[in-house]
Amino acid sequence: MRLRRLVARGFRNLAPLDRPVPPAGFALLGANGSGKTNLLEAIYYPVLFRSFRGAADAEIGRFGGEGFHVEVSFGDGDHPGTAAATWTAAGREKKLAVDGEQVRTVAEGAGRWLAVAFLPTDTGLASGAPAERRHYLDRMLALADAEYLRALARYRQGISRRNAALRAGDLAAAQAFEPAIAAVGAVVVAGRIDWVAMARTAFAREFAELGESLPADLTYHGDTALADPAAWGERFQGARERDRQRGITSVGPHRDDLKLTLAGRPIGRYGSTGQQRSAAIALKLLELATLRAARGEEPALILDDVFAELDRERQTRLAGRLTGGGVRQVLVSSPRREELPGELELEVWGVEGGVVRGA
Repeated sequence: MRLRRLVARGFRNLAPLDRPVPPAGFALLGANGSGKTNLLEAIYYPVLFRSFRGAADAEIGRFGGEGFHVEVSFGDGDHPGTAAATWTAAGREKKLAVDGEQVRTVAEGAGRWLAVAFLPTDTGLASGAPAERRHYLDRMLALADAEYLRALARYRQGISRRNAALRAGDLAAAQAFEPAIAAVGAVVVAGRIDWVAMARTAFAREFAELGESLPADLTYHGDTALADPAAWGERFQGARERDRQRGITSVGPHRDDLKLTLAGRPIGRYGSTGQQRSAAIALKLLELATLRAARGEEPALILDDVFAELDRERQTRLAGRLTGGGVRQVLVSSPRREELPGELELEVWGVEGGVVRGA
């Protein structure tokens, strides 16, 4: 799946933009603050119809403007598509359209346009809190599997309702939500466990191909018995009084983690900066492979300043992985041309003050 055209108006500091995108992608150069990440954010926005930085829509529109519009055209040959979003500041209203037809909810339109994005902050996948890794798993698996997306949404809703009942001291109401939580929570746990079992070998391989000599591993840390809905009743019963006292639900995958290790030791604690960045990149390449296998299409790969803090060997290996590893379209940014490996042969774009120009 290739990005063919990008349209953006009122988006961050970007000047109005409507331009085709080369099939192989581009290398975007510009000083810090010039708009590089903003352009990549606009490209990714129609994947989930939200910012990959976690920003609210009100923060994305140009300051003092009427709102923003972003639209991507994508596809190859006989399978073109479009995804668009328009946010109006006055009414704080967002309208979404996929293939020219308006959709009512994000869930209806999410994932029609597929891309995988790496940001410098994604090193938190290796060094950050468990919530970052859970978010990684949930976003990826929701885009790969509609059943997982539905189960995740219902699980989160059920946990929110049970927590509200616990805070109100209503144990009967809290207990009433438990069977529904168990049914969808088991789908979430099973989906994560199955993915980790499939991905462990691939994670170690991707890490090694990026230049790491130590053995890497990927494991799921949580109550794996909860992949069976029948196991939840006993867990809820044992935790119910404690949960009432704390006002939160302590049972379920919303507390689990994805463990990344090198030679058996946590990467986040013992890994170097380069190793942590390599681990995050390996996870993004796994995300690309997962979506490709599930959807039958190759997502575009968005890389924001990905070569920073990698030594020359790791830069060369990553460039080779991108050009020779089957990635169909790469959209990469860097402050300077000399910071991009010479092996990465892409059309060069520039951005200054929000204005994007071709080579």
